[in-house]
Amino acid sequence: MSGAPVDAGPEPLPAGGARFFCTAGRGLEPFLMREVRVRLAATQVECISGKVFFTTCSDLNMLMKLKSAERLFLLIKKQFPLTVSSVSKGKIFNEMQRLVNDDPGSWSNAISIWKNLHELDAKREELSQGDSNPLKRKAGENEIIMAKKFKTEQMQDIPENGECRLEKQVEEETLEQKDCIDQRGDFQEEFQSDAEKAIDTHNQCDLTFRVSCRCSGAIGRTFTAQEVGRIIGISLMKQFGWKADLRNPNLEIFIHLNDVYSIVGIPVFRVPLASRAYIRTAGLRSTVAWALASLAEIKAGAFVLDPMCGFGTILLEAAKEWPDVYYVGADVSDSQLLGACDNLKASGLKDKIELLKVSVIESTGNLIKVCNKQSTKKL
Repeated sequence: MSGAPVDAGPEPLPAGGARFFCTAGRGLEPFLMREVRVRLAATQVECISGKVFFTTCSDLNMLMKLKSAERLFLLIKKQFPLTVSSVSKGKIFNEMQRLVNDDPGSWSNAISIWKNLHELDAKREELSQGDSNPLKRKAGENEIIMAKKFKTEQMQDIPENGECRLEKQVEEETLEQKDCIDQRGDFQEEFQSDAEKAIDTHNQCDLTFRVSCRCSGAIGRTFTAQEVGRIIGISLMKQFGWKADLRNPNLEIFIHLNDVYSIVGIPVFRVPLASRAYIRTAGLRSTVAWALASLAEIKAGAFVLDPMCGFGTILLEAAKEWPDVYYVGADVSDSQLLGACDNLKASGLKDKIELLKVSVIESTGNLIKVCNKQSTKKL
């Protein structure tokens, strides 16, 4: 089994940076490629359908600022798809196990980078804690609420979607094969945060984990996600001595197998980047709203009108990214405007965005006049 060296404190990322990938909505890949280059100074940027791969030395604070990404992962493996046709299930299971067994060094390296990212972030938090204010604490509370909400949704969605977690079959298999696994004391510590857990975990053998698996194409027709997740989970326990924990693991292993590639990674954040803490009433997808706002090429001092703003998602994304602008949102629906108003309060942008109840179809000219008057007053 592979063990980690004695912890000597967080180390910086490798000189060339770490390899990441983000998932993205269909059609948003070009926006994400441009964003990682500009925002993260990323290199080796590659794109496939629904995913963008890149290398960067950025810390968690910068990675969290990505606006067109759904989820962010630290890349462990990216290789050709598993061969399915005319091959026995046993041989395919062996190929799956090789994702773990053939190159344990890449796993250990990825875990070390994951730990260092969170340790560095946690130490920065400790240093800045004395200067924290109620607004920052409130933002932290919002992130915790979002994490809990996302976790609840995940547990509810397991029977319906293509992703899976290691089921209780893994625990049963563990009992049968316990002679192959290093026995350790129960690690049932209450979940605190990724950063706190990373600091407390001084040995990679003490990690707890769960597997999320998505299968499509030929392999998806041959195996269930549960089967794949079970095989990978048992291989990880044998190779590294990790323990399966379905509810409060230290880390999650994400696997996506299809006809084009086999990808393995670790989610950097528990909550997806697309789940904005400042959006209380969801309307248009936040990543799409940001992409639409970026197409407007907004400059400081500009006047921006969204004539059918709905819940104001585009205006929120724009105001967060380009604050030195006057924004107006108009809609004829009371319920839409109420939702937009809730979002403005939650985001603290009431002074940046003004909402009007106006029908753009019936009174376009009047709407422009009203907006001009309002903008003049602001100026």
